[in-house]
Amino acid sequence: MRHLLTVILSDHGWEARAVASGAEALRELEAREYDLVITDVRMPGLSGLELLAEVQRRSPATTVIVMSAYGSQEAAIEAMKAGAYDYLSKPFRPDEVVLVLKKAEERERLARENRRLRAELRGGLAPGHIVGASEAMQAVLRQLGKVAPQRTTVLVQGESGTGKELVARALHDLSPRAGLPFVAVNCGAIPGELLESELFGHARGAFTDAVRAKKGLVVEADGGTLFLDEIGELPLPLQVKLLRVLQEGEVRPVGDTRFQQVDVRVVAASARDLAAAVAAGQFREDLYWRLNVVSVRLPPLRERAEDVERLARHFLGRFAPLRPELEGLAFSPEALESLRAHRWPGNVRELQHAVERAVVLAEGALIGEEDLPEAVRTPPGRAAPAEAAPGADLSIKRAARALEERLIREALGRTGGNRSRAAELLDLSYRALLYKIKDYGIG
Repeated sequence: MRHLLTVILSDHGWEARAVASGAEALRELEAREYDLVITDVRMPGLSGLELLAEVQRRSPATTVIVMSAYGSQEAAIEAMKAGAYDYLSKPFRPDEVVLVLKKAEERERLARENRRLRAELRGGLAPGHIVGASEAMQAVLRQLGKVAPQRTTVLVQGESGTGKELVARALHDLSPRAGLPFVAVNCGAIPGELLESELFGHARGAFTDAVRAKKGLVVEADGGTLFLDEIGELPLPLQVKLLRVLQEGEVRPVGDTRFQQVDVRVVAASARDLAAAVAAGQFREDLYWRLNVVSVRLPPLRERAEDVERLARHFLGRFAPLRPELEGLAFSPEALESLRAHRWPGNVRELQHAVERAVVLAEGALIGEEDLPEAVRTPPGRAAPAEAAPGADLSIKRAARALEERLIREALGRTGGNRSRAAELLDLSYRALLYKIKDYGIG
């Protein structure tokens, strides 16, 4: 049996060591670390249950799988209650062994990732791709560390481009729900007539095109985290249905008469002032208080200027592989000075796009000020020269586009990312503004 298991495991890429008794297994575990132990339940001397208890005491991170003969599975179940991960019934097929081990391997991978993320947070490092050493961001990270393990609903507020989805993902990755679904929905990007079906699903025949039943995104997130971005754009009738999800833990698909139980942790985000929206009758007060159990405010980049250089180098490391021919790609002192001086109305997203553009345009291993977008390399208050320098680009079309992009970024910065209000300031239709935001890659 030991030889057969060793062959199966070795053939599938695992390094396996077989021993003849529980006592010998403990000596082996003293000598080196093992990710996984497979043990029989009934053995002479040290039994499988006794070995399990010793492994848990000496090496808590080691996964234990037990084997039991057909008809004596009660002992295996007892072992699982005591902390074993799974059991194999003898006789077993090779594919059964491989399947159980692959499941155990994936479980351990997720557990390691979760431990790594928690360790990062405890050490002052941000989970995922959140970068920030400023006191403002460190305060946010400490708050995430406290809130993440709970089921509590969280409202993330901040200007457009500050990284609200990254915070939602960090809350998920640092929670017991890590490894389960993380479903992100932008409530402002889905047309209102489709949003109800997308969120809550529909029954077959609920409307003309409903040829089959559809599971909504709320149900897709069952067991995990549902991230509702731009929650302030959710129509009032759908706010009522979302409130029921939060209060009762149940959802009713469009056209269905039955409710379905769901277990989701909701993280919502908004660039709008939801309290003002409540006062204006545009957002339900009861839903606001349900969402705002814990509020996380993300500071705009201009309030944490000390993070600009760190973020720029982070994005440079991410985009440098786009130009493998440029070894040791770095910023010139002039480029760094421009990055530090800019106000960043588009926040971290604007900085990311600026660095990506600079990497693409760089002609050598040193990124110069000229590789940055014009809005970034022109400090606030510095007027453009009255006369064009000899050889300057005199294209009116290109100058108009540059001015238009700058005005859009400024309007978004003034309105805290509220696109409806920005469109009013710019004297544009909302649809035209969305088109131009996409065209300029503002995000």
